[in-house]
Amino acid sequence: MNQLDDVFAAVKAASRRLNLIEEDTINRVLYAVADEAEKSSAYILEENAKDLACMESSDPKYDRLKLTAERISAIASDMRQVAKLPTPLGRVLDKTVRPNGMEITKISVPFGVVGIIYEARPNVSFDVFSLCLKSGNACILKGGHDAHNSNKAIVEVINRVLITFGIDPYTVVLLPADRDATAELLQAVKWVDLIIPRGSQGLINYVRNNSKVPVIETGAGICHTYFDADGDTAKGKAIINNAKTRRVSVCNALDCLLINRSRLVDLPELCTLLADSNVVIYADEDSFEALRGHYPSALLQHALPESYGTEFLSYKMAVKTVNDLDEAIEHIARYSSKHSESIVSENPKHISRFLKEVDAACVYSNVSTAFTDGGQFGFGAEIGISTQKLHARGPMALPEMTSYKYIITGNGQIRS
Repeated sequence: MNQLDDVFAAVKAASRRLNLIEEDTINRVLYAVADEAEKSSAYILEENAKDLACMESSDPKYDRLKLTAERISAIASDMRQVAKLPTPLGRVLDKTVRPNGMEITKISVPFGVVGIIYEARPNVSFDVFSLCLKSGNACILKGGHDAHNSNKAIVEVINRVLITFGIDPYTVVLLPADRDATAELLQAVKWVDLIIPRGSQGLINYVRNNSKVPVIETGAGICHTYFDADGDTAKGKAIINNAKTRRVSVCNALDCLLINRSRLVDLPELCTLLADSNVVIYADEDSFEALRGHYPSALLQHALPESYGTEFLSYKMAVKTVNDLDEAIEHIARYSSKHSESIVSENPKHISRFLKEVDAACVYSNVSTAFTDGGQFGFGAEIGISTQKLHARGPMALPEMTSYKYIITGNGQIRS
C-alpha cells in the first residue's frame, strides 16, 4: 500500500459527496472563498514572500511565483466570475427513444477526482479549485517546492470556507512537495480519474511518460507570429510587442517572429518597441543584417539552431526570415508546440490558408497570441491550455472539466 492511498481514498469519497451539493451552495462557496482570499491576502503574501526569498528574481519563474494584492484581487474576481457561469453539469447532450420505448439520455457529469501537477504558479491553486468545485470534481494539487508555502496558505484559506459550509475538506488536497508524492499520484489509477500537468515541457514529458492515469497535456507554448508580405506595419509592431512583452513568463508569449523576406526593410520598425523592454533578439543572417545599426547591438545576437523551437519565458525572442507563406507554415509545423500561432496580413487568401493549415489549438489573424486565456475567451478561469486533440483543446474551462454518461430509462424492457 502506498503512503498516500488513505488520502486518495478520502478525496475519492469527497468527490462522490460533491454530486449531492446544490448548485446554489457551490456558488455561495466560491463567493465566500473569493472574499476570504482578499481578507487573507496579507497572510498569503507573507507566505509567498518566503517562497520568493528562495528564488533569484532573474529566474523566469519568479514572475509566475509572485503574488501581489492586485493579483489576489484579480484571482478573487475570476472565482466570482466562475460562480456566475451556468453549471456544466447535467446538460442533456443527446436524447433518443428506441423503438422499444427505452429512453437514452446522454448527460454531462464530473470526472470525479482531478490531479493537477504544476510548478511555481500559486494562482493555479485557486483557479483549479474554483473550476473543479463548479464542475463537481474533487482535486488533488501537487505543486512544486518553489511555491509550497504559498500553496499551503491558499489551501488553508479554501478549507476554512469549506468547513464553514459543512463540505468535506478533502474536496481539495495539497500533496507534499517531494517527488515521491508525484510518483504516487501518477500511479493512483484506483483513485484518480485524470491528471493535468501545468508547467515546462520537461514536466509535461515526465508526466506523460510515467503516468498510468489518463493525462491531458497543457502549458508548453512555443508561439510564432508570421509577418506576411501583405502585413500592416502598425498592426504588426503593436501585436509583436504585446505578444512578447505583456507578460514574458506565460505560455502564450511570443517566442519566434517569422518575417517575409520582402518586408525585411520594415523589421527595424516592427522591433522598435521591443528595444524599450530590452528584448534580446536571436536573428538569422538576413534579419540580423536588417537590424544591424537599427537595434541595440547589445541585444542583437546571431541565432543558433536551438534558438528555434525554444520556449524562452523571458525577454528573448528568435527571428527567422522566410521566403513565402509556405515556408512560414512549414517552419511552424516543425517547431510549434501546437499552442498559439498568429499571422499579420491584409491578404484574405493568405489569412485563409494560414488559419486552415496551421495545426494549433489557437490560430489568430491580426491578433496577439496573448489572448489565449480562458478569461479572455469569456470562460472565467481556466484549468490550462490543452495542446492535444483528445477531449479538450485550447483553454480548458468548465465544459472541458466534465465527461458524460448515459441514463437509460424504461418500463420493464428486456432484450431477446
